[in-house]
Amino acid sequence: MITPEPRPGLRGIEPYEAPQLDVRARLNTNECPYPLPEGFRRELAEAVGSQALNRYPDREALELRAALAEHAGHAVEGTWAANGSNEVIEQLLLAYGGPKRRVVVFEPTYLLHRRLAWIAHSEVERVELEPPWRIHADDMVRKHRHGHPAVVFICSPNNPTGNAQDPDIVAATAELAKGELFIVDEAYIEFGGASMLPHLERLPNLVIVRTFSKAFALAGARIGYCLTSPQVVEDLRRVRLPYHLSSLTQTAGIVALRHAREAASILDRVREQRDRIAAALPGLGVEAFPSDANFVLFRPPGSAAQVWQGLLDRGVLVRDLSAVVPGCLRVTAGTPEEVDLFLSALEEVLA
Repeated sequence: MITPEPRPGLRGIEPYEAPQLDVRARLNTNECPYPLPEGFRRELAEAVGSQALNRYPDREALELRAALAEHAGHAVEGTWAANGSNEVIEQLLLAYGGPKRRVVVFEPTYLLHRRLAWIAHSEVERVELEPPWRIHADDMVRKHRHGHPAVVFICSPNNPTGNAQDPDIVAATAELAKGELFIVDEAYIEFGGASMLPHLERLPNLVIVRTFSKAFALAGARIGYCLTSPQVVEDLRRVRLPYHLSSLTQTAGIVALRHAREAASILDRVREQRDRIAAALPGLGVEAFPSDANFVLFRPPGSAAQVWQGLLDRGVLVRDLSAVVPGCLRVTAGTPEEVDLFLSALEEVLA
């Protein structure tokens, strides 16, 4: 019997995974360390209980999109939602990427951008940045080495480096672009950096992608959205799966937006722990990079892999990103108790 063969190159890549281990401090996936208040959970339970789950969900997610549009101050016709920001990005690449269409990424950056472009059969062009990893006008010119690409990715604040990009540079380039779609991943914008939102109305080729996973403490619900022009939303409707966003997911997003003020009140606590980590690391002989996100990228002395394992042995899980930024690990800003544990464990490991 002849076994089926997948598409060329598929078995040459590993599944995208981040360890999910039962440890005292899981600080590797940039989740919000605090759940939303009890009032949110009660309201969500009641709203979910009222859903007619024997029926398909609203195919257009109109109530959720209207609430998102009001929250962002953008037109509902240019507002779209999907299962996490990754699905939004996948849909954008299905609509605007594809064979013989180039996608530019500025690296180091979020690995899923390049991976999803490959899944969508797009050609990927990588523009390498040097520390402190800020995109300048010259870098924007470099993306035209092989002609105008179809899609350009910018991540701001950038994952894993933590730095935000200058929205004026991005906007100026997008304004001069010839048919290029600029996707700005703002998954961490609530923690710092300047948003591209003020430029959105005059740039029909701009897409701002955001998520509920970080600032809204809803990583488990898988809700992402984008703000863009109505025409881009119409193109996304052409590639989305039927009923792609469940009634449960839509309900969670609608209820969460009613509690947006409570969610925002959590951000200060997260920023405080992020800044605490960044301030403490140099005293341990560790290079820490400035961050506008909810994490800190750092380079310990010696072997990053050994430091990662030493932290895990002490109940602290961080992300090993040495394959992306040589010698570097990334730690999410957790609760004060989790950060206490991380800093004490790191001090032990380095000693």
